[in-house]
Amino acid sequence: MQRRDFLRLLGTGVALGMMAPFADVLAAGSVTMPGNTGANGRVVVIGGGMAGTTVAKYLRLWGGTGVQVTLVEPNPTYISNIFSNKVLTGERTLTQLSYKYGTLTSKYGVKLITKSVTAIDYVGQQVTLNDGSKLPYDRLVIAPGVAFDALPMSGTAAAQAKVVHAWQAGVQTTSLQTQIKAMTKADTFILTIPAKPYRCPPGPYERACVVADYLTRTKKGGKVVVLDANPGIQAEVENFTNAFKNIHKNITYVPNASISSIDANTGTVNTSAGAFKGKVINAIPPHRAGKIITDNPLLANVGGRWAGVNVLSYESALPKIHVIGDAAATTQPKAGHIANAEAKVCADAIVHLLRGEAVNPSPMTNSACYTPITSTTASWLSVVYRYDPVTGTMLPTGNGVTESSGINKDNHEEMLKWFSNLMSDTFA
Repeated sequence: MQRRDFLRLLGTGVALGMMAPFADVLAAGSVTMPGNTGANGRVVVIGGGMAGTTVAKYLRLWGGTGVQVTLVEPNPTYISNIFSNKVLTGERTLTQLSYKYGTLTSKYGVKLITKSVTAIDYVGQQVTLNDGSKLPYDRLVIAPGVAFDALPMSGTAAAQAKVVHAWQAGVQTTSLQTQIKAMTKADTFILTIPAKPYRCPPGPYERACVVADYLTRTKKGGKVVVLDANPGIQAEVENFTNAFKNIHKNITYVPNASISSIDANTGTVNTSAGAFKGKVINAIPPHRAGKIITDNPLLANVGGRWAGVNVLSYESALPKIHVIGDAAATTQPKAGHIANAEAKVCADAIVHLLRGEAVNPSPMTNSACYTPITSTTASWLSVVYRYDPVTGTMLPTGNGVTESSGINKDNHEEMLKWFSNLMSDTFA
């Protein structure tokens, strides 16, 4: 199999190496809902992003009629963070990246509640919703994504409102798109990158590339300054180094540049590497797990910011509560593809636990990501993780992370297929 076909198909099947004896979905599009598989119980899922939606779908698909799944998500529509950088340049719209939960409810029988969870009673095994009602559970899965720290900022309220991160697709994406569109060839776009861990390791460098490409194509000029709090590029080092040095010569990359303050009135970003001034400031703050995690110290047991989990089942420090996706502290990256894979491992484990069986002792997951470098070219990275019983973590197999040997149009075409398959596997 060609590597590009392998990467494309990763979005269509089961997480690698996972035991899924109840699944009939190895071929894309073929769905057979099982009857009672011997797994019986109520599972509540908090959060309808890539991780939460996937786990809800596969709990029903593998668990069958005996597994009652309720998804609690306040938003009726999910907007994909993947490809949202292309919204900034007008190559995509937020509508094109919007997904609803109709198939999840009609085809897979997941109950959707468009409310939010305000409290978790882990002793009584129930959650409280914002209308005061309560949902009992036998297993709880939390997939709240990330929240963002406040940045040290001064200036008028109007000036500060223009300094957005747009690291969660939505109104901030539209705001940043408008600001970029108004730039001239004499202006500078400043992008700040927080210290790891943050969502989508290659994402900020991708954003720098697509914005630089847009400015060159449409403004015939314009500069991009990347202020990275990390000591170096965090993903696809060879490809992004090539992109910054040879493809987008209007990009200036500055490592070890931690933010000390931002003056929104003057457009000045003060960092440990000096002060930088720009027309548009795209400041991505440090991340932490979603509020439902950090509100509970027993869950946020990794630095008070992330949830520690057992990666065989993604069960947290609190019994019968599982945490998946960006909020979990694992050796795997925080990104949409790996969230989909983690959700399948978690779903498989819960089905076995509800049957009174042991979970798979050697799960494997894959993290794959395509990265647009220009409007017509892309690169990619991939890494397969396998459970290591000595460390109790997921470790890269083989040579670790593999990145594409080049940046080209073929990768861009494969990227579109990969994205379509991944989103279909999650929402269709």
